[in-house]
Amino acid sequence: MAMSMLVPMFADLYLQNDDWKVFFVCIVITAFFGGALILSNNTATLEITARTAFLLIFLSWLTLAGFAALPFALSGLKMSFTDSFFEAMSGITTTGSTVITGLDTAPPGILLWRSILQWLGGIGIILMAMSILPFLNVGGMQIFRTELSEDEKVLPRTAQLASSIGFIYMILTLICIFCYMAVGLSSFDALTHAMTTISTGGFSTYDASFMHFESIGPSIVATVFMVMGGLPFVLYLKAVRGDLRPLFQDKQVHWYLIVLAATTIGLSLYLYYHDHHSLGESFLLSSFNIASIMTGTGYANADYEQWGIFAATLFFFLMLIGGCAGSTSCSIKIFRYQVLFAATSVQIRRLLYPHGVFIPHYNGKPLAPDVPLSVMSFFFMYGLCCAGVTMALTLVGLDFLEAVSGAVTAVSNVGPGLGEIGPAGNFQGLSDAAKWILSIGMLIGRLEIFAFLVMLSSHFWKR
Repeated sequence: MAMSMLVPMFADLYLQNDDWKVFFVCIVITAFFGGALILSNNTATLEITARTAFLLIFLSWLTLAGFAALPFALSGLKMSFTDSFFEAMSGITTTGSTVITGLDTAPPGILLWRSILQWLGGIGIILMAMSILPFLNVGGMQIFRTELSEDEKVLPRTAQLASSIGFIYMILTLICIFCYMAVGLSSFDALTHAMTTISTGGFSTYDASFMHFESIGPSIVATVFMVMGGLPFVLYLKAVRGDLRPLFQDKQVHWYLIVLAATTIGLSLYLYYHDHHSLGESFLLSSFNIASIMTGTGYANADYEQWGIFAATLFFFLMLIGGCAGSTSCSIKIFRYQVLFAATSVQIRRLLYPHGVFIPHYNGKPLAPDVPLSVMSFFFMYGLCCAGVTMALTLVGLDFLEAVSGAVTAVSNVGPGLGEIGPAGNFQGLSDAAKWILSIGMLIGRLEIFAFLVMLSSHFWKR
């Protein structure tokens, strides 16, 4: 975290912005605590159990958000700590909700820092989903153990797997930068937007997000890389190593692309017949905003709340879908819907043939008995968390629409909600209490619900 602050510090120093001093102070503070943690732990005797891993995940994301908030609080923007923590949590969890107004004239170091946070959060999400959650049985993620074991034959250690995924992540970011520059963005805008596109984070350097750009080029580039960010990165690794078949044969990828295509076509026809857009314009608007909401990026190149109740309802439910497991995307994720569908199909057949033996399958392989239960528990707790956050937000003064959409967008790590916190607004006008509630919701959603809730159990703290 301290090392990553060097980039915005040098940017402000080069552009003669006084905030470089702020980043220097934040680097010293962050590096001091980081170094103290390293020196105070003897890794030779360190034993990480399941309980330790759950606590480590929670404290890592919480602590990183706390230190990431320092530049916001100390910068020339003079943000309160509540706003600073909200912005940092939104960045590190790649949610994309913002409380900053006047982004068009904000200090360049702060704009760059927001993008770096989401870029770091994106790679952190991938590595957590690939190296930790499958072995903690979180929300059905255990079905990816076999997939990871196959890669470990080539990459025996997690550190090597992380470095390989990180390299692919960086290459995709560089390609995205060049593509943005090719369609007319400045080098600064291309860099900041590339980092928040491939991480499906959604922070922009403009208040109007992609509505700021007059040409269609940036929207096309963003759509392509948002979709790519929602694909499993382990399949990119296999493709780079010469095996392209999993990328085209994975059922999760099929469902993901089918949902994207079907909803894009449906919304395009709706806009064409009801909103009097041309067919080409309807397709561009639909594909961009659907990819943005479904992957949890949160960009907007139009105020889709003006498209009518059907479009708003569609976007609300897309928040609940998400991309693929092992990607930078968020929300419930495609594979859980596949497992739920397989379990439901088996249950229907058992009703028809009580003496038959039916086993649910995923990607052509039988599912272990604990997987459907784990997935159904995730769905239940996901709904319960959204309901709890909604009730808490109404308690501090939000109306029902803003409370429901705010709760879903926070727990799903999507970004914009509906109403005043929709694509044409932001979260600045909310009370401090609402911002803290939403910050907690973002953290819960990013930790896949159970990695947080398990620590609320009294059994977790017993030896």
